[in-house]
Amino acid sequence: MPYFDAASAAPLHPVARQALLAALDEGWADPARLYREGRRARLLLDAAREAAADAVGCRPDELVFTSSGTTAVHAGIAGALSGRRRVGRHMALSAVEHSSVLHTAAAHEAAGGSFTEVPVERSGAVDPAAYATALRPDTALACLQSANHEVGTEQPVEQVAALCAEAGVPLLVDAAQSLGWGPVAGGWSLLTGSAHKWGGPAGVGLLAVRKGVRFAPQGPAGERESGRAPGFENLPAIVAAAASLRAARDEAAAEAVRLRALVDRIRSVVAERVGDVEVVGDPERRLPHLVTFSCLYVDGETLLHELDRHGFSVSSGSSCTSSTLEPSHVLKAMGVLSEGNVRVSLPLGTAEADVDRFLEVLPGVIAEVRERLGAPVPVAPSPAPVASLVVDALGRRCPIPVIELAKVIGEVPVGATVTVLADDEAARLDIPAWCEMREQEYVGEEPADRGSAYVVRRLS
Repeated sequence: MPYFDAASAAPLHPVARQALLAALDEGWADPARLYREGRRARLLLDAAREAAADAVGCRPDELVFTSSGTTAVHAGIAGALSGRRRVGRHMALSAVEHSSVLHTAAAHEAAGGSFTEVPVERSGAVDPAAYATALRPDTALACLQSANHEVGTEQPVEQVAALCAEAGVPLLVDAAQSLGWGPVAGGWSLLTGSAHKWGGPAGVGLLAVRKGVRFAPQGPAGERESGRAPGFENLPAIVAAAASLRAARDEAAAEAVRLRALVDRIRSVVAERVGDVEVVGDPERRLPHLVTFSCLYVDGETLLHELDRHGFSVSSGSSCTSSTLEPSHVLKAMGVLSEGNVRVSLPLGTAEADVDRFLEVLPGVIAEVRERLGAPVPVAPSPAPVASLVVDALGRRCPIPVIELAKVIGEVPVGATVTVLADDEAARLDIPAWCEMREQEYVGEEPADRGSAYVVRRLS
């Protein structure tokens, strides 16, 4: 069964498995002890730290291992903010950061701090100049991911790091998605990663803090990992994480070329064979293995279930697949279509034949889902169009409000409007996106007794 969700969790690399099994036999003792077994464990831990630091591009004594990538983010942000509390309590971050960064920023604000979200362009990247405007005299920390986990867009870390250095603000880079492909360029101050993103075991993260960065670990003090990650080290998993990071890097150059070609095929074939689709993210400055596209008139959850039934494991940022019924904050920040969203992220070694079969199956699956939902089909214009229409889609979830809009837009004359009444949060994003895709005018949102009224003017 082809697994196309490496951005969530990559399959365990064979080298990780071998290292894990070996370390279970050799690295079970306490590395803080001086007897033979403890010294052997310490040698394994030191070797893993050196290998990971070499991959990150930092000194071994600047890097600690944590219990997850999220824990690394939480510890990195909290320690940096505390270390620079005399400067101020303001943070700067992009609007498309991982939820671990956003949740930490929200907690910081609830505790009396503040943060500024820097908007992104439609490609998902920040403008360095816009980021610079978010830096203030009281900014204690800036955060910017190296590459986006949902759409694969690479961020201009090097340029932003230079601007942060000029302003005297440390920059924390969440490199979870990109670290397996290569080191992060630029003068970053703190960096985090997560082993299960590059083929290591789950439950291992890393946090690098450059020498000279003011950092005060928070929470009860611990004796291990320089006091920055308390608790007994999961040494077998750490050894496997470091070994798999080195192995993934050894394969990265060749696999990046091969997987980028496969992703390019997905991007082009989807656009050709599937109508009413938007391929999102930067087409050039992106991770080599990841592509995201959104399909009009498609229920994202149903689409994922149908693809799973055909043997393909993919993920989605659609509101239809989330417990909150709200669109992905990444897609929302980009201003792109969220309904029927599919993220394909290819693990190392993905077979070309599996991608070919996916591209054969996908158009039919989307057509079936659209037909099941009653999506519109091209029809001749109405001979007697009405002046305007109101579509009541209250209480109905994505993609139904957009489907109902598409069904009736041809019934009004050019220049007339259709008003869609909807109380689904996704409509606020998807109706304007539909207008851009179909070259109709989105007039705007108006208040309504329930939900909102979205006004669309027919242009063609």
